Amino acid sequence: MNNVNILLQPDFPTRHGTIPFSQIRLTDYEPAILEAMRQEDEAIERIASSQEPPTFQNTIAPQTGRLLERTTSLFFNLLSANTSDEMDALAQKLSPMLTEHYARIMHNEKLFLRVKAVKEHVDAKTEVLKPDEKKLLDDLFDAFIRSGALLSETDKERFAQIETELAQLGLQFDQNVLAQTAQYELHITNEADLQGLPDTVREAAALAAKEKGKQGWLFTLQAPSFGPFITYADNRELRRQMFIAKNTICCKGDERDNREIVRRIVNLRLELARLLGFDCYADFALKNRMAGSSSKVEDLTEKLLEAYMPVAREEVENLSATRPEPWDWAYLSHKLQLEKYNIDSEMLRPYFQLENVKKGVFGLATKLYGITFRPEPDIEVYHPDVDAYEIYDEDGTFLAVLYADFFPRDNKQSGAWMTDFQEQYVDDEGHDHRPHVSIVMNFTKPTAEKPSLLTLGEVETFLHEFGHALHSVFSQVHFKAQSGTNVLRDFVELPSQLMENFATEPDFLHTFAFHYTTGEPLPDELIRRIRQSRNFHCGYLCIRQLSFSMLDMAYHTITSPLSDDIMHFETQAWRRTQLLNHVDGTNMSVQFSHIMSGGYAAGYYSYKWAEVLDADAFSLFQEKGIMDKATWRRFREEILQRGGTADPLTLYKNFRGKEPDIKALLKRNNII
Repeated sequence: MNNVNILLQPDFPTRHGTIPFSQIRLTDYEPAILEAMRQEDEAIERIASSQEPPTFQNTIAPQTGRLLERTTSLFFNLLSANTSDEMDALAQKLSPMLTEHYARIMHNEKLFLRVKAVKEHVDAKTEVLKPDEKKLLDDLFDAFIRSGALLSETDKERFAQIETELAQLGLQFDQNVLAQTAQYELHITNEADLQGLPDTVREAAALAAKEKGKQGWLFTLQAPSFGPFITYADNRELRRQMFIAKNTICCKGDERDNREIVRRIVNLRLELARLLGFDCYADFALKNRMAGSSSKVEDLTEKLLEAYMPVAREEVENLSATRPEPWDWAYLSHKLQLEKYNIDSEMLRPYFQLENVKKGVFGLATKLYGITFRPEPDIEVYHPDVDAYEIYDEDGTFLAVLYADFFPRDNKQSGAWMTDFQEQYVDDEGHDHRPHVSIVMNFTKPTAEKPSLLTLGEVETFLHEFGHALHSVFSQVHFKAQSGTNVLRDFVELPSQLMENFATEPDFLHTFAFHYTTGEPLPDELIRRIRQSRNFHCGYLCIRQLSFSMLDMAYHTITSPLSDDIMHFETQAWRRTQLLNHVDGTNMSVQFSHIMSGGYAAGYYSYKWAEVLDADAFSLFQEKGIMDKATWRRFREEILQRGGTADPLTLYKNFRGKEPDIKALLKRNNII
């Protein structure tokens, strides 16, 4: 039996050093992570105890922790995409160890004093750095301050305890959401209950039932099942049941209830911020964002509310004579869209076969940037659903490995995201380590009768995550901490949301949208109707996003511990945005992973912030021509390649020639 722990090898003996998933055992992770922490502790101690005068090269530049970063990235990526009960339990064990490890580094007084000395030398101009080096130094110094380096020993200890508990609570929050999402099934045996559902939806439900050894049709809370059911099912009572099931997970008073976890997370964040001298957590978080302050977030929110709320109210009034119930919205909205524009998702599905969409999205990147994608079956993947590709630049230079994971599974988080198994950086020998990027989604699965056929919304999601991927693929920086998507939270969504614009562009759709059986191209008349309807209910959708942002900010602008009932707090926090009837017993907070565990705390506004940026940026492409390679090359060079090496507003202005303007978004949505 082979007892070698391959995770401890400095490099994997594979093509591009990709992960040999099949050679990794669950029992390998803990010893590898413990050893990697020990190695980093030794490296940090050598730096902190050095007798040489502190300089950028001997104190800031050393990239410690490569083994630990590689192993933890692998573990936590699989925890989201391909987990198990055993892996969940291991995560609960390892998470506090890792948090304590990072706290030891950030609370190492000798190390901090050396970093502080380097900063003082640079500020006094006795040591001159390149711009990216100066940015790395400033960011690292700020990270020490924000991690409590200036606190008393007692407060440092409490700070570390808070971070450890927050990490554990975040994991438990996600595990509860995943478990209760996977737990619910709507099992239908009476075909009459399927009235209104398109054939593709019925076939997917029949396949889901067959896979579980059941007769009839099975619907779940996964997006490709829940979304179509709530949109098309004529049976109002079953729509209500599905809605209630979706919106009451983790607040039923059982062992998976997240309400007290939400309260504890919010209060611990407040305590952490107060330790550092901030009035509230939002002040702490926004100090390192483009927005800079909660007042700027509130200003954007108020401007958008003022512009979109009248439109949203009119949309709701036009939809129904009475205020609709939430489980009626998607159904009635679909009916009205059909009436006004004679278009819906099911008309378009036959033209969006996943294999063709992949060719279209990859082909778009080839047109814009000259890069090419090669399927590589010899690169091992972590699940049979996953595909691996090599990406090459226009001159044939290898750029990246891309993993694409498209379909839902019971052991996979819902939603869609992009992540890295390996980030781009240049090592001490000058070798450029290219990224290994993963895009993870939950799209409609193929059935025995049909291949995977996507909705237009799923095409947009693909483009969105692919935009994030390009941010990593094109990264050309020296330090891993500045690589790819390692930018301020309210800047990270610009490349992804910019790509979504192509979903309704004829020049793009003409390249791949062919009927999966006849090969006929998507008719120009349908494209015209897509474009004509692209602002359909944009007011409602904007207000919905603002409601999530306001809920987020409400939790993170409190200045005294939250004692209110979570259900009540939520309804009060977003009451100004609620356009539909409130349903007692439902709650968003308990499944709002973005802000409770996903890094968007006091940052959900970023989606609207980035939408302002992307509308403003895309207006330049519209001026120059949306396929203009010279402009896209500038976007690559000024934004994508630069990662976090400079202030994002500076990068944006260098590309756009001016500061972003909200008017471009209002114009795109026909608000002005």
